[in-house]
Amino acid sequence: MPAEWEPHRGTWLSWPHKETSWPGKFTPIPGIFARMVGLLADHEEVHINVAGPAMEDEVRRLLADSGTDTGNVFFHFHPTNDAWCRDHGPIFIQHPEVDRPQAVIDWGFNAWGGKYPPYDLDDVIPTRIAKELSLPVFQPGIVLEGGSIDVNGRGTLLTTESCLLNPNRNPALTRPEIEQFLRAYLGVRHILWLGDGIAGDDTDGHVDDLTRFVDERTVVTVVEEDPADENYEPLQENLERLGGMTDQDGLPLRVITLPMPRPLWHEGQRLPASYANFYIANGVVLLPTYDPARDEKARATLQELFPTREVVGIDCTDLVWGLGAFHCVTQQWPLVVGKLGSGEEGK
Repeated sequence: MPAEWEPHRGTWLSWPHKETSWPGKFTPIPGIFARMVGLLADHEEVHINVAGPAMEDEVRRLLADSGTDTGNVFFHFHPTNDAWCRDHGPIFIQHPEVDRPQAVIDWGFNAWGGKYPPYDLDDVIPTRIAKELSLPVFQPGIVLEGGSIDVNGRGTLLTTESCLLNPNRNPALTRPEIEQFLRAYLGVRHILWLGDGIAGDDTDGHVDDLTRFVDERTVVTVVEEDPADENYEPLQENLERLGGMTDQDGLPLRVITLPMPRPLWHEGQRLPASYANFYIANGVVLLPTYDPARDEKARATLQELFPTREVVGIDCTDLVWGLGAFHCVTQQWPLVVGKLGSGEEGK
């Protein structure tokens, strides 16, 4: 599985339509997606799952109204239950020394432990896309969401105990057995386990709200500075764990901290607002913002780490009411450089 910062052919999205994911706040959500599409389409293809022609027409009108050039935007008639493409979308793997250098992994999807049925449409999205693209598809037969893992593209994977070891995913599997699935299907050989996720995260602790690889040996990880905040102790524990971790070659990780925004609440519910939920595209990094006093520190930190990309902050105080942000709604499609090294084989 390539790292997210490696060259993309495009980004996959599932267009939002489930108003109950943002109860009372759905109206601004399509506009946030439209801005995201506009920024991404300047740098790579954007592939959008929609229910059918009527939804495509509606989205095209919205994109036109927002001034987006849709020449790099492609629509696919794959109906979904919800918009969280990171978790239900295709995870692409590749092997440039074989005749068919790219394939799709279709992990089982059960809506984060059966929390939000129905999820039957989301569960089949990777296989539908693989068939449309004429790509091989592998089905491990276990439950796993894309937001629960992060890789450096060189053999190391980050995840959390609170999610992957949760009995609402794969209760019959032990930790060593889950690790074997990760090695066999993602081509990793070194697995790093963090502990608990952040408050308000209904995924049971996805790593993409905590810690992210930004190059082969560097991770950014969020920390909470207020000892009275419920995120303080679990984030300090994760920071301590990272300090003792190495990459696949035994070299210590370089650990950079990101702040946490001030606690964000809506209708009495703590929301999982985190600057770690950014998305890395070809020429841009999309950063969710929530808190002007701390947004700039997070943006500046990432800008220093991604000098060839523009880090763009977009207000996600409405989007995160759905309990996710930019990384949760995107899934990268790597650009395959095949045996000839032309970069065209994946097209």
